[in-house]
Amino acid sequence: MNQFQSAYQLVCQQIQHACVNAHRNSNAVKLLAVSKTHPSAALREMYALGQVAFGENYLQEALAKIEELQDLKIEWHFIGHVQRNKTKHLAEKFAWVHGVDRLIIAERLSAQRLATQPALNICLQVNIDGQDSKDGCPVNEVADLVQRISQLPQIRLRGLMVIPAPNHLQAFTDAKQLFEQVKALHAHPEDWDTLSMGMSSDLDAAIAAGSTMVRVGTALFGARDYSH
Repeated sequence: MNQFQSAYQLVCQQIQHACVNAHRNSNAVKLLAVSKTHPSAALREMYALGQVAFGENYLQEALAKIEELQDLKIEWHFIGHVQRNKTKHLAEKFAWVHGVDRLIIAERLSAQRLATQPALNICLQVNIDGQDSKDGCPVNEVADLVQRISQLPQIRLRGLMVIPAPNHLQAFTDAKQLFEQVKALHAHPEDWDTLSMGMSSDLDAAIAAGSTMVRVGTALFGARDYSH
Protein backbone atom coordinates (compact mmCIF):
# COMPACT_ATOMS: atom_id res chain seq x y z
CA MET A 1 0.00 0.00 0.00
CA ASN A 2 1.51 3.34 -1.01
CA GLN A 3 1.32 6.65 0.89
CA PHE A 4 -1.76 7.83 -1.03
CA GLN A 5 -3.70 4.62 -0.42
CA SER A 6 -3.07 4.62 3.31
CA ALA A 7 -3.78 8.37 3.62
CA TYR A 8 -7.01 8.08 1.60
CA GLN A 9 -8.20 5.13 3.67
CA LEU A 10 -7.44 6.92 6.94
CA VAL A 11 -9.34 10.06 5.92
CA CYS A 12 -12.34 8.06 4.68
CA GLN A 13 -12.36 6.11 7.97
CA GLN A 14 -12.15 9.34 9.97
CA ILE A 15 -15.16 10.75 8.10
CA GLN A 16 -17.11 7.50 8.66
CA HIS A 17 -16.31 7.48 12.39
CA ALA A 18 -17.29 11.14 12.73
CA CYS A 19 -20.62 10.38 11.01
CA VAL A 20 -21.27 7.41 13.29
CA ASN A 21 -20.49 9.52 16.37
CA ALA A 22 -22.86 12.23 15.12
CA HIS A 23 -25.58 9.66 14.33
CA ARG A 24 -25.46 10.58 10.66
CA ASN A 25 -25.41 8.43 7.54
CA SER A 26 -21.80 7.84 6.48
CA ASN A 27 -22.75 8.86 2.93
CA ALA A 28 -23.98 12.26 4.15
CA VAL A 29 -20.53 13.87 3.94
CA LYS A 30 -18.60 14.36 0.71
CA LEU A 31 -14.80 14.46 0.69
CA LEU A 32 -13.26 17.29 -1.32
CA ALA A 33 -9.55 16.66 -1.88
CA VAL A 34 -7.71 19.99 -1.69
CA SER A 35 -4.93 19.53 -4.20
CA LYS A 36 -3.34 23.00 -4.49
CA THR A 37 0.46 22.92 -4.97
CA HIS A 38 0.42 19.16 -5.54
CA PRO A 39 1.35 17.81 -8.98
CA SER A 40 -1.10 16.30 -11.45
CA ALA A 41 0.49 12.88 -10.89
CA ALA A 42 -0.67 12.96 -7.25
CA LEU A 43 -4.22 13.78 -8.32
CA ARG A 44 -4.13 10.97 -10.84
CA GLU A 45 -3.15 8.51 -8.11
CA MET A 46 -5.87 9.77 -5.77
CA TYR A 47 -8.45 9.56 -8.57
CA ALA A 48 -7.46 5.94 -9.18
CA LEU A 49 -8.40 5.22 -5.54
CA GLY A 50 -11.92 6.54 -6.13
CA GLN A 51 -11.61 10.24 -5.29
CA VAL A 52 -13.52 12.31 -7.87
CA ALA A 53 -13.88 15.83 -6.39
CA PHE A 54 -10.74 18.00 -6.25
CA GLY A 55 -10.46 21.56 -4.94
CA GLU A 56 -7.99 24.14 -6.23
CA ASN A 57 -7.19 27.61 -4.85
CA TYR A 58 -5.03 29.13 -7.58
CA LEU A 59 -6.58 29.61 -11.01
CA GLN A 60 -3.50 29.33 -13.25
CA GLU A 61 -2.32 26.19 -11.48
CA ALA A 62 -5.82 24.72 -11.68
CA LEU A 63 -6.19 25.43 -15.40
CA ALA A 64 -2.91 23.63 -16.11
CA LYS A 65 -4.09 20.57 -14.14
CA ILE A 66 -7.49 20.58 -15.84
CA GLU A 67 -5.68 20.44 -19.18
CA GLU A 68 -3.26 17.71 -18.06
CA LEU A 69 -5.98 15.55 -16.51
CA GLN A 70 -8.73 16.05 -19.07
CA ASP A 71 -8.86 12.28 -19.71
CA LEU A 72 -10.26 11.81 -16.17
CA LYS A 73 -13.84 12.61 -15.14
CA ILE A 74 -12.75 14.88 -12.29
CA GLU A 75 -15.27 17.17 -10.61
CA TRP A 76 -13.32 20.42 -10.30
CA HIS A 77 -14.06 22.79 -7.41
CA PHE A 78 -12.58 26.27 -7.10
CA ILE A 79 -12.23 27.14 -3.42
CA GLY A 80 -10.06 30.26 -3.50
CA HIS A 81 -11.14 33.89 -3.38
CA VAL A 82 -12.98 34.82 -6.59
CA GLN A 83 -11.74 37.96 -8.33
CA ARG A 84 -13.93 39.73 -10.89
CA ASN A 85 -11.41 39.38 -13.71
CA LYS A 86 -11.17 35.59 -13.22
CA THR A 87 -14.86 34.67 -13.45
CA LYS A 88 -14.87 33.67 -17.13
CA HIS A 89 -12.41 30.81 -16.62
CA LEU A 90 -14.21 29.72 -13.47
CA ALA A 91 -17.59 29.74 -15.21
CA GLU A 92 -16.34 27.65 -18.12
CA LYS A 93 -13.91 25.20 -16.52
CA PHE A 94 -15.28 24.26 -13.08
CA ALA A 95 -18.25 22.30 -11.76
CA TRP A 96 -18.30 24.15 -8.42
CA VAL A 97 -17.18 27.58 -7.21
CA HIS A 98 -17.06 28.00 -3.41
CA GLY A 99 -15.67 31.49 -2.83
CA VAL A 100 -18.64 33.59 -3.99
CA ASP A 101 -19.18 36.46 -1.54
CA ARG A 102 -20.74 39.26 -3.63
CA LEU A 103 -23.72 39.54 -5.95
CA ILE A 104 -21.58 40.90 -8.82
CA ILE A 105 -19.46 37.74 -8.78
CA ALA A 106 -22.52 35.49 -8.98
CA GLU A 107 -23.96 37.62 -11.79
CA ARG A 108 -20.75 37.35 -13.80
CA LEU A 109 -20.56 33.58 -13.29
CA SER A 110 -24.19 33.28 -14.34
CA ALA A 111 -23.66 35.35 -17.50
CA GLN A 112 -20.42 33.59 -18.46
CA ARG A 113 -21.53 29.97 -17.92
CA LEU A 114 -22.10 28.47 -21.36
CA ALA A 115 -25.69 27.56 -22.23
CA THR A 116 -24.44 24.15 -23.37
CA GLN A 117 -23.04 23.37 -19.91
CA PRO A 118 -24.95 22.12 -16.86
CA ALA A 119 -25.67 24.82 -14.28
CA LEU A 120 -22.62 25.89 -12.26
CA ASN A 121 -22.83 24.87 -8.59
CA ILE A 122 -21.86 27.67 -6.23
CA CYS A 123 -21.51 28.13 -2.49
CA LEU A 124 -21.75 31.45 -0.72
CA GLN A 125 -18.63 32.06 1.35
CA VAL A 126 -19.55 33.56 4.72
CA ASN A 127 -17.18 35.18 7.20
CA ILE A 128 -19.02 33.33 9.94
CA ASP A 129 -17.04 34.65 12.90
CA GLY A 130 -16.22 38.15 11.62
CA GLN A 131 -12.46 37.74 11.19
CA ASP A 132 -10.77 40.88 9.87
CA SER A 133 -8.39 38.93 7.67
CA LYS A 134 -10.88 36.53 6.11
CA ASP A 135 -12.78 36.66 2.83
CA GLY A 136 -16.50 36.04 2.81
CA CYS A 137 -19.64 38.11 3.11
CA PRO A 138 -20.84 39.31 6.52
CA VAL A 139 -23.50 37.17 8.20
CA ASN A 140 -26.05 39.97 7.98
CA GLU A 141 -25.86 39.99 4.15
CA VAL A 142 -26.50 36.28 3.67
CA ALA A 143 -30.31 36.36 3.57
CA ASP A 144 -30.40 39.03 0.86
CA LEU A 145 -27.69 37.32 -1.21
CA VAL A 146 -29.45 33.95 -1.06
CA GLN A 147 -32.67 35.55 -2.26
CA ARG A 148 -30.98 37.34 -5.18
CA ILE A 149 -28.38 34.79 -6.28
CA SER A 150 -30.80 31.86 -6.26
CA GLN A 151 -32.82 33.57 -9.02
CA LEU A 152 -29.91 33.81 -11.48
CA PRO A 153 -29.89 31.51 -14.54
CA GLN A 154 -27.14 28.97 -15.32
CA ILE A 155 -26.08 28.59 -11.69
CA ARG A 156 -27.33 26.50 -8.77
CA LEU A 157 -26.81 28.06 -5.37
CA ARG A 158 -26.11 24.97 -3.28
CA GLY A 159 -25.24 26.29 0.17
CA LEU A 160 -22.63 27.94 2.38
CA MET A 161 -18.87 27.63 2.75
CA VAL A 162 -17.10 28.76 5.93
CA ILE A 163 -13.52 28.79 7.22
CA PRO A 164 -13.74 29.60 10.94
CA ALA A 165 -10.79 30.72 13.03
CA PRO A 166 -8.79 27.78 14.47
CA ASN A 167 -10.45 26.15 17.49
CA HIS A 168 -13.57 28.31 17.12
CA LEU A 169 -15.86 25.28 17.00
CA GLN A 170 -18.98 27.30 17.89
CA ALA A 171 -18.72 28.79 14.38
CA PHE A 172 -19.70 25.42 12.89
CA THR A 173 -22.94 25.41 14.90
CA ASP A 174 -23.56 29.04 13.94
CA ALA A 175 -23.07 28.18 10.26
CA LYS A 176 -25.52 25.28 10.48
CA GLN A 177 -28.15 27.52 12.10
CA LEU A 178 -27.65 30.17 9.41
CA PHE A 179 -27.87 27.51 6.70
CA GLU A 180 -31.26 26.38 8.03
CA GLN A 181 -32.55 29.93 8.58
CA VAL A 182 -32.04 31.18 5.02
CA LYS A 183 -33.26 28.10 3.14
CA ALA A 184 -36.80 29.46 2.92
CA LEU A 185 -35.51 32.52 1.03
CA HIS A 186 -34.01 30.39 -1.78
CA ALA A 187 -35.90 30.52 -5.08
CA HIS A 188 -35.22 26.77 -5.51
CA PRO A 189 -34.93 25.42 -1.94
CA GLU A 190 -34.48 21.85 -3.22
CA ASP A 191 -31.00 22.92 -4.43
CA TRP A 192 -29.97 24.11 -0.94
CA ASP A 193 -28.12 21.03 0.31
CA THR A 194 -24.45 21.85 0.90
CA LEU A 195 -22.64 23.06 4.01
CA SER A 196 -18.95 23.11 3.10
CA MET A 197 -16.94 23.28 6.32
CA GLY A 198 -14.23 21.36 8.10
CA MET A 199 -10.63 20.60 7.16
CA SER A 200 -7.98 18.07 8.17
CA SER A 201 -7.66 19.46 11.70
CA ASP A 202 -11.32 19.95 12.62
CA LEU A 203 -13.49 17.72 10.45
CA ASP A 204 -14.90 15.76 13.41
CA ALA A 205 -16.40 18.91 14.94
CA ALA A 206 -17.62 20.14 11.55
CA ILE A 207 -19.39 16.85 10.81
CA ALA A 208 -20.92 16.80 14.30
CA ALA A 209 -22.35 20.26 13.58
CA GLY A 210 -23.81 19.26 10.21
CA SER A 211 -21.16 19.66 7.51
CA THR A 212 -21.99 17.92 4.22
CA MET A 213 -18.60 18.52 2.58
CA VAL A 214 -15.15 18.53 4.19
CA ARG A 215 -12.10 20.02 2.47
CA VAL A 216 -9.02 17.92 3.18
CA GLY A 217 -5.55 18.55 1.79
CA THR A 218 -2.62 17.86 4.10
CA ALA A 219 -4.01 14.61 5.50
CA LEU A 220 -4.38 13.25 1.95
CA PHE A 221 -1.38 14.63 0.08
CA GLY A 222 1.11 15.51 2.84
CA ALA A 223 2.64 18.94 3.45
CA ARG A 224 2.23 21.47 0.66
CA ASP A 225 5.17 22.38 -1.53
CA TYR A 226 5.29 26.14 -2.16
CA SER A 227 8.74 26.07 -3.77
CA HIS A 228 7.53 26.15 -7.39
